[in-house]
Amino acid sequence: MAERELAVSWISTPPIVVPYDFSTDSREAVDKAIALLGSGEGIYVIHVLGELSPADPGEVWHTVDENTRTQHATQAIRKELADEKYSDVKINIAFGDPGEQICHFAEKQGASAIIISSHGRSSIMRVLLGSVADRVVRLADRPVIVLKKPRGS
Repeated sequence: MAERELAVSWISTPPIVVPYDFSTDSREAVDKAIALLGSGEGIYVIHVLGELSPADPGEVWHTVDENTRTQHATQAIRKELADEKYSDVKINIAFGDPGEQICHFAEKQGASAIIISSHGRSSIMRVLLGSVADRVVRLADRPVIVLKKPRGS
């Protein structure tokens, strides 16, 4: 078996976890996972929301909680991934540090791989904002495929 065929065979085994941040790049990562598996079956999209501050008005007035935030985020992702090709994709919402939550979720699912997009921020922006993709690569105990567009794209 050629090296490329070997690489594709272990990557194309479900389940595959794909972090989703509502960007075009993250939707393209979902599309790449579908292309690898041939369908949305076995693809787990995860979106990670930050924790609410105890001083947040929704928290203080008890109008926003994890359940409502999960419902809204799930609906928003379903709206973005409304095409028939996404119908079998499973959507999951987590709370906390994105890198840690993505890796924990992938471990819990027994994922064969994580496919994540990189936004290609400059090195100074990455230092200031951090990079979820970098953090996932460092923390993951399974293969991570980082999709990065060429500069100038």
